[in-house]
Amino acid sequence: MEIKGEYKIAASREKVFAALNDQAILQACIPGCESLEMLSPTEMTAKVRLRIGPVSAAFSGKVTLSDIDPPNGYRISGEGQGGVAGFAKGGAVVALTEDGSDTILKYEVDAQVGGKIAQVGARLITGTAKKLADQFFGKFAESVGAPPPVAAAS
Repeated sequence: MEIKGEYKIAASREKVFAALNDQAILQACIPGCESLEMLSPTEMTAKVRLRIGPVSAAFSGKVTLSDIDPPNGYRISGEGQGGVAGFAKGGAVVALTEDGSDTILKYEVDAQVGGKIAQVGARLITGTAKKLADQFFGKFAESVGAPPPVAAAS
């Protein structure tokens, strides 16, 4: 399945690229993420709990960054095992372009699933994947483009 999207983020391209490589920001934005651990600047392990239709599963997997081109973007690839629920694997190309003082983030995701998850139907899986991508990038855009907190007057 393929999913594409675009978000306008109220931040510089450099700030957005740095956030895409920030473990704490990624963990906070990934739906259902229970843990995200950096093994190296280009490798992470993750534990994510998701519900796809009637199937609920905890996935453990590895994420790899490649084709890194700061601050223009990169390719992110991942593979996760959900035990009896099955597996998911795929990748995304993330591209950043300047738009004045803002950044346009475009993504193209390609994913495959197998096992029990694949049995719930392609339409449900595609809809859930699109919803999860929108949740991630929406929360990411909000957290990166949010104005800094205002200090309380004393």
